[in-house]
Amino acid sequence: MKLLNSMATIAGFTLLSRVAGMIRDMLTAAFLGAGPIADAFFVALKLPNLFRRVAAEGAFSVSFVPLYTKTLTNEGEEAAGKFSGEVFSVMALILSIFSVVVMLAMPWVIHLIAPGFEEGTERYSWAVTLTQITFPYLMLMSFVALLGGMLNAHSKFAPFAAAPIIFNLTLIAFMLIGGHLFPTVGHAMAIGVSVSGLFQLAMMVFFIRRHKIVFHFQRPKLSEKTKRLFMLMGPGALAAGVYQFNLFVDMILASVLPEGSISFLYYADRLNQLPLSLAGIAVGTALLPMLSKALASKEKEESNDLYNRSLEFCFFVAMPAAVALLIVPIPMLATLFEYGKFTAKETVMTSYVLMGYGIGLPAYIASKVFMTAFWAHEDTKTPVKITIMTALFNVGACLCLIGPLGIAGVSMATGLAGWIQVYLLNKKLKEREALEFDERLKTVFPKMAVCACIMAIILSALNYGLQDYFHGDFVTKTIALVALLGSGAITYALAIQVSGVLKISDIKNYLRRRKA
Repeated sequence: MKLLNSMATIAGFTLLSRVAGMIRDMLTAAFLGAGPIADAFFVALKLPNLFRRVAAEGAFSVSFVPLYTKTLTNEGEEAAGKFSGEVFSVMALILSIFSVVVMLAMPWVIHLIAPGFEEGTERYSWAVTLTQITFPYLMLMSFVALLGGMLNAHSKFAPFAAAPIIFNLTLIAFMLIGGHLFPTVGHAMAIGVSVSGLFQLAMMVFFIRRHKIVFHFQRPKLSEKTKRLFMLMGPGALAAGVYQFNLFVDMILASVLPEGSISFLYYADRLNQLPLSLAGIAVGTALLPMLSKALASKEKEESNDLYNRSLEFCFFVAMPAAVALLIVPIPMLATLFEYGKFTAKETVMTSYVLMGYGIGLPAYIASKVFMTAFWAHEDTKTPVKITIMTALFNVGACLCLIGPLGIAGVSMATGLAGWIQVYLLNKKLKEREALEFDERLKTVFPKMAVCACIMAIILSALNYGLQDYFHGDFVTKTIALVALLGSGAITYALAIQVSGVLKISDIKNYLRRRKA
């Protein structure tokens, strides 16, 4: 029940964040469309976000939380507070130098990450300027990740889960207000990115103090624990960031395709990120400290149950979400983005990309659990080997598919790479006796797959009947989309109930226990 409560808290705030993010993306599509300033801004957003997700929220979090939790459990709050203070000061020193160097070298960096942006063009000059503005966000979010990891280890999941809401609301404000004060809306949004980092850091500090969590500032020094942390972070950066690295490869290849290709990837990924965040982030964030604690206490039965129920939840959410992305991408994109400078042509192109990502959605969500199991064992070397193989497969598949399929081939390669990753991770996890699939998971998984197929049939039929409504105004399209997705969700829920995967009585019992 504790795991479910924690996942529900994180998923709830993540959903609010994604709603705010969807409003932000709808406004971005209307203001920027898929032109040169949009491509430049998305590159400017992608670079610090890549480092944030891989280094700060990825490698750092998955390495820091188990060590911090173990210190907290075995040595007490004072020792944990000193450890976190040491890490903070070392990070501040390293990231300050790194950020200054990268910002000064940005003209050359853009050549590397977007080789298709020719020097002297608007896309290139804007990308250099906007990325210099957004890059401080990396350092700010690294501090947010540290304090958020501490809160998670103390089972205070809400503040860190709510932080992205601040990011989205800040960008919306700068888009609406700052667009009149700066050269372009893209410049206003770039400034909003860094400002949002300050707001999120202030919120983390507030909750650390509110919950009276011990944190001692220390001089920069490499203690044994801090050295251990950075040793784990090295391979952890690759292991945690396979999806982000794949997206980064997508962006590099898209930069050499026709103008707007990077924007198609961005808008498709935004829809793909909704279920990925709701399930993957919720499970990974809640599971890591709990599984680390269970393994540290050598509670085999509890750790195995946490592992299996997390996978069960992931597939429960991922399967219907993947069906929606594969069957009805155009209605979703037309309703959310097809306004202003974003035309029907952009909707169709983005839908092809979205379907490619949808293929790998269940795999990337499930991989959060598999990765977390390795990290909880303080094993980052095994995932990194798998990550390298997966990344190589992704690059090779991109090069093979980009010719016949264009930008859609790039996303399809990323989707297929997710399944390669899951297969290899699962194969290695089978060697660990502490974690294995239980009978309940083996029983409900095929039932979920059948329920998702039934949902796909209903969605296909309804999509055919409602096609004309998705060419109307915003209200008409919204009502049609709610009817379409709502019918699919009801179909899936009824199928789940009839198949016995999840019964209404189970939900009632859970609610009674939670109330008690």
